[in-house]
Amino acid sequence: MTITDIFQETTMALGTNKVRSGLTMLGIVIGISSVIAMVSIGQGAQGAIQSSIQGLGSNLLTIIPGILQPGRGIVSSGRGAAQTLKNDDVSALRSVQGVASVSPELNRRFQITSSAGNNTNSTVIGVSPEYLTVRNVTIENGSFITDLHFNSLSRVAVLGPTAAQDLFGDADPIGKTIRINQMNVQIIGVLQAKGSAGFFNPDDTVFVPLTMMQRILAGVDYLSTIAVSVEHKDLMPQVKDEATSVLAAKHRVDPQNPDFSIVSQSDILGTLTAVTNTFTIFLASIAGISLLVGGIGIMNMMLTTVTERTREIGLRKAIGAKKRDITQQFLAEAVTLTFLGGAIGILLGWMISLAVSRFANIATNVSFSSVAMAFGVSAAIGIIFGYYPARRAASLNPIAALRYE
Repeated sequence: MTITDIFQETTMALGTNKVRSGLTMLGIVIGISSVIAMVSIGQGAQGAIQSSIQGLGSNLLTIIPGILQPGRGIVSSGRGAAQTLKNDDVSALRSVQGVASVSPELNRRFQITSSAGNNTNSTVIGVSPEYLTVRNVTIENGSFITDLHFNSLSRVAVLGPTAAQDLFGDADPIGKTIRINQMNVQIIGVLQAKGSAGFFNPDDTVFVPLTMMQRILAGVDYLSTIAVSVEHKDLMPQVKDEATSVLAAKHRVDPQNPDFSIVSQSDILGTLTAVTNTFTIFLASIAGISLLVGGIGIMNMMLTTVTERTREIGLRKAIGAKKRDITQQFLAEAVTLTFLGGAIGILLGWMISLAVSRFANIATNVSFSSVAMAFGVSAAIGIIFGYYPARRAASLNPIAALRYE
């Protein structure tokens, strides 16, 4: 049989019972579209996370108190409360070769009330002027905290755009006051929007001078975090090792078992990427179950078709059709069903991804690899689940087939 003959026979056979063919393809359509949608959402989320992490600052090392252990979070390693970072550590870190800037930070959550009468519960971070460059934030209106504010314990604050909206609505907050922990603070600036990055959203944050935060608002002498900006990304491992040695010596602890942890942006990104990949594979695997169901449906339909067309198969064999011709004919029908279902599924999955991106505001990314995988899976299902019925049809005895009622 020629390719043209196979195509004509396949079109005629599938068109004879359009409803049954359509219902048979439905499992493949649902499976392929689900896989495409899940993979695209996972890849989009991964890209969004990468962009958010990189937006927090370039060549960034984050030092936190306690030991960061996988699956256990931050622990204090038997040294009491994990509040081991002090102001003196900042000076020690500035002496490390390759360090561009150091930003000490102390954060707390407070109930904040504005002069406009609005209130919100938000994160307040005490920072130094270096925070602006280390954390890669940009001022939208007004100014950021300066050395004068830092040294004089000025009662000033810079708002993230979300915090500004919650406290003042559409009004300009510059020059107005907010009340934090029973203390009036004047607004001097508003940041540009950056978007959420994991569990931290800089847009919903209030920034105050670190000195004022430690001595007046929080009443503590330790730090929550120290952010270190490295001159070049190639120096990241070297600076990380030297910073570990310097801080371990200052804290008088073993460098192999310190009372602090140093995390790079690549470490955070790698962890979050692994998590999103795991969830993407998990969701795609669940969606792939419908592909298995669809493949079984195709096999069931083809076995039914072989039974219904037994006399036709006997007649074809009687006039000279070979086993190969019968196998090709029925296998072509199964593969055509899966290819049509795969094409419709890819289109539907792409439309679902667009709908999720538009209405749920979740980034999606339909990649060529996911489309190629979908077509490959469609072809594999057609061949695997169509081969047995095709071979069964080809193995029928022509005399018995002609006598079949």
